[in-house]
Amino acid sequence: MFDQFYGLEARPFQLTPDPAYYFESITHRKALSYLGYGLAQGEGFVVITGEVGAGKSTLVAHLMSTIDSARLTAGHVVTSSLGGEEIIHVVARTFGLEVAGHDKATALGAIEHFFHEEARSGRRCLLIVDEAQNLSIEALEELRMLSNFQLGAHPLLQTLLLGQPEFRAMLLEHPELEQLRQRVIAAHHLEPMQAKEVQPYIEHRLKRAGWQGNPSFDARLFAEIYAATGGIPRRINQTLNRLLLLGAVEERSHIDGAMLAQILGELNDDGSIAIVSPQAPSERADFARKPKPQEAAPEQDASGQRSIDPVVLDTMLAERDAQIQELQQAVIELANAADERHDAQQAAIAELVADISRQIAELESRLSEQDRTVRHALTMIIEWIESDEALRAAA
Repeated sequence: MFDQFYGLEARPFQLTPDPAYYFESITHRKALSYLGYGLAQGEGFVVITGEVGAGKSTLVAHLMSTIDSARLTAGHVVTSSLGGEEIIHVVARTFGLEVAGHDKATALGAIEHFFHEEARSGRRCLLIVDEAQNLSIEALEELRMLSNFQLGAHPLLQTLLLGQPEFRAMLLEHPELEQLRQRVIAAHHLEPMQAKEVQPYIEHRLKRAGWQGNPSFDARLFAEIYAATGGIPRRINQTLNRLLLLGAVEERSHIDGAMLAQILGELNDDGSIAIVSPQAPSERADFARKPKPQEAAPEQDASGQRSIDPVVLDTMLAERDAQIQELQQAVIELANAADERHDAQQAAIAELVADISRQIAELESRLSEQDRTVRHALTMIIEWIESDEALRAAA
C-alpha cells in the first residue's frame, strides 16, 4: 500500500533477507572480512553469531551472491531442534540426495560419495547451518565428523554456522565441544548498528526501492529510531514499515517524531512493543533519555560485593573476543606483509647480483680485449726489433 502512495518500485523494508538491499555497516564489514578469510581456507568451521534480526542471513545471502556457483556447491539448513542422526538426513536432503529408509550409515555413504564427486569436478562443498543454537550437542558432533571427509589431503566440506548469542556461549563453554572449537578458523559476533549508521541504512534501502525524496524525514527522527530499536536492522525495518504505512494512511509526505511515538504507542497497546524495542513497555516514553544497560551502575549482592549484570558481562566478553579476533587478523596481515617485504628484498638482491654479474662480465670482456691489444702491440714491437737486427747483421 505505502509503496504505491510514495511511488516506490518495491517494499524497501521487507523482513526476508535480500542481498540486493545489503548495507555494509561497520560490524557487517568486519564479519564479511572474517567470512572471506575463513572461506579462503576451504576447511573447518566459520561461526557468525548475533541477536535476532542482526542481519546474519542477509550477510550470508550477500556473500553467496558474490561466489562463483560453478566452483562452490552450497547447502543451506535452517534447523529446528535436531538430534545427531536427524542432522545427517537433513544434510543429505539439503544437497539433493535421496536416501532410502532412515539408515544413518547409508546417508553418510551417500554424502561422502557426493562430496568426492564434487571434488573431482573441481567444486568445493559448503554447508550453511542457520539457527545453530537449536542443534543438540550430538548434532554438532555429527557435523564435526562430516568435516573429517577428505580426498587425499583435501578437505571435502566446510561448514558455516549462524546462530544467536546463546550458541556462541554454548560453543565457548560446553566441555563436549572442545574438538569442534579447535576446528573453528574464523568467528565474528554481529553487533547492532551504530547510531550514526541508522540514517544511511534507511536511505540506502529506500533508494534501492526507487525513493526520490518522498517521504522526507525529520532530522531528529533517526536518533529516536535508533533509541527505540537498539540499532538492530530487522527492528528498524519493522519500525519503518509501520511508519510508512501510517504516513500513507494519513497521506503524509513528511515523517516526524510524533508519528514514531504514535506507532510505538500502538505497539505498546497491542502488546507487540517487544518486536521492535529492546526495552520494557514502561520505558517507552523516555527511551531517548535513559542510559543504555551497560551504562547502569553495577548492583551489589547480599555480601556487599559488586555483581556484574549478565548483559554487561556479555557485552564485555563480546568486546574482548572482537579485540582478540582483530589482533589475530592484524598478526596475519603483519605476517603477510613481512612475507611480501622478504620477497621484495629477495627480488631486489637477486636483481643487484645480476647487475653486478653483468658489470663483472663487461669488465672481464674489456680486460680481455685490452690484453689482446697489448699482446698484439708487443708482438709487433718484437717483430720490428728482430727485423731491424737482421738488417744490421746483413749489412
